[in-house]
Amino acid sequence: MKTLVSVAEMQVAAAGVRGAGRSIGLVPTMGALHEGHLSLVRRAQQECDVTVVSVFVNPAQFGPNEDYLNYPRDPEHDRGRLEREGVDFLFAPTVEEMYPPGFQSYVTVEQVAAPLEGEFRPGHFRGVATVVAKLFQAVQPHRAYFGQKDAQQCVVVQRMVRDLHLPVEIVVCPIVRETDGLAMSSRNAYLNAEERRAALVLYRALSGARERLQQGERDSASIAAEMRRLIEQEPSARIDYAAVVDAETLAPVERVTGRVLVALAVWIGRVRLIDNVVVEEHDGRVTSLL
Repeated sequence: MKTLVSVAEMQVAAAGVRGAGRSIGLVPTMGALHEGHLSLVRRAQQECDVTVVSVFVNPAQFGPNEDYLNYPRDPEHDRGRLEREGVDFLFAPTVEEMYPPGFQSYVTVEQVAAPLEGEFRPGHFRGVATVVAKLFQAVQPHRAYFGQKDAQQCVVVQRMVRDLHLPVEIVVCPIVRETDGLAMSSRNAYLNAEERRAALVLYRALSGARERLQQGERDSASIAAEMRRLIEQEPSARIDYAAVVDAETLAPVERVTGRVLVALAVWIGRVRLIDNVVVEEHDGRVTSLL
């Protein structure tokens, strides 16, 4: 595995790969790698000739009261895991490389970035869209791989790619969960033993929503209210949102028809966790990916 730290180096390497007629798969990460990230790496390796993993904790997507300085970082651990997976390139730029002095150009995606995370983390998706666009410019990937756990991020990036005619295929991969159902996340490392137990309420709430849908419930407000009721039974939990929205536009829906996203953001103590399930309703039948 070759480690590159400058955009210029990465662009030269990417040009060489493309010039040889080989395809590039990019897995953008903020490090603290876990099996969820590695599932994206393996998918990229299956579908592309060369795999690039970026590790960059992006300050532009953190708000003033968020955990940028304390975000989990373990570069040696990350490097070792990627080497064992057989990754071709690790792109690990510095903040100064990605945001040099005088930087003032940002990418803003409008409607799909406004609800859910956009309501509770103003400016977050401006930072996400900007860094992803910059990574695409550096790595020049044919495909880029994102996890469904960050469902709104996937929608925002897909919208940006369509709107700006970026020649990248966005591949969204299933959520990877612990054996007890908790969605894998770098922020899980913040949870103590009691909080880790309490965090399972997110999975229980989503599982309950799925069951109600399979039993014929279609009223979105009722489904969201039941998720809230269940989560509020956990003393350490505090809800930012429990929502049922259109899976593409992220607009609220009154009734579940077609493809919808059931999404949660919940604080467990001082740790904010997100999770979701995508539900497809067709001719009265419901299928889901949880």
